[in-house]
Amino acid sequence: MYKYACLNPIASVGLNKFTVDYVKTEDVNEAEGILVRSASMHEMDFSDNLLCVARAGAGVNNIPLEECAKKGIVVFNTPGANANAVKELVFAGMLLAERDIIGGVQWVKDNANDENIAKSAEKAKKAFAGGEIQDKKLGVIGLGAIGVRVANAAKHMGMEVYGYDPYISVAAAWSLSRDIKHVTNIDEIFENCDIITIHVPLLDSTKGTISKDAINKMKEGVILLNFARDLLVDEEAVLAGIKSGKIKKYVSDFANTTTAGQEGCIVMPHLGASTEEAEDNCAKMAVDEMRNYLENGNIVNSVNFPNCDMGVCNTEGRIAILHANQANMIAKFSSIFGELGINISDFTNKSKGNYAYTLADADSPITEEIAKKLSLIEGVIRVRVVK
Repeated sequence: MYKYACLNPIASVGLNKFTVDYVKTEDVNEAEGILVRSASMHEMDFSDNLLCVARAGAGVNNIPLEECAKKGIVVFNTPGANANAVKELVFAGMLLAERDIIGGVQWVKDNANDENIAKSAEKAKKAFAGGEIQDKKLGVIGLGAIGVRVANAAKHMGMEVYGYDPYISVAAAWSLSRDIKHVTNIDEIFENCDIITIHVPLLDSTKGTISKDAINKMKEGVILLNFARDLLVDEEAVLAGIKSGKIKKYVSDFANTTTAGQEGCIVMPHLGASTEEAEDNCAKMAVDEMRNYLENGNIVNSVNFPNCDMGVCNTEGRIAILHANQANMIAKFSSIFGELGINISDFTNKSKGNYAYTLADADSPITEEIAKKLSLIEGVIRVRVVK
């Protein structure tokens, strides 16, 4: 029997994927798995029972990844589950920025009591005219699950699309339309594009990607869209750019005191992944990831440990070892297996940064005594008997 806890409401279609072998607990200290959306976990004390955390969403800034890794807690996210929802809102943002739809709607509200509103509207509408996105040059910074969808859809809408991502994955590259101009220098985006949208994770290396210097390189009247993370953009520099006329509109999905209510800013209350469909998809993927790890030891879509998938265990025993990524670890494991007369029928070792993961199938049952002996090896973080 496995116990799991939810730090936020999780869509029932996801929770329904748990079998009778799972029970929900309100005590996080009892849980072997935690499901979370936006709740901050940075202040939490993690119990020794906790084996994994599944974030029903892509961003993991609310989870202390390094602390979890040091304790042998695998953290998952759900990349791509909310990609379509964000993609659609990006295009809504483009249209709202290119044409003053918001101003026009407000004019109608303000003049609702005008008996001649239809006639008055014909005169007033000129104030809200704008342009079209067709034939505009769109720059997409970050070609992950969302960025690729935005780039491909924009091409279908008649835009000329530039894409930038020095770390593009093989899967994303295969999914990207051949009509996208893949640039290797981000300055090509800044210098050529009428509309720029950013879709990269918030890292030390990406913070402030849209900087004062970047804005200075942009075309006059550029539209900027940020549906990734607010700190990717120097928003004070953006406000200065709006004031000078360099930036036509800044569309952000992150309400804060810098941009809320400011002229030229269209700010939304983090609506990107807030559709019913996206929340359902994230919940289902998060539960699948948690079950696959707890039941089979497989790691898929982890952000702090390497991915490792050996499928369903059909042998007598399976053991999972979370350890430091250092030399001679495999030899030490093999030595102990040999001493105990355990025949390993299948074996996988993967690494990611400072951490590694070893999954091994045996022809005989794996006991807790064996796990304890392995856990005494220097560099081993956690050993778990899966079967």
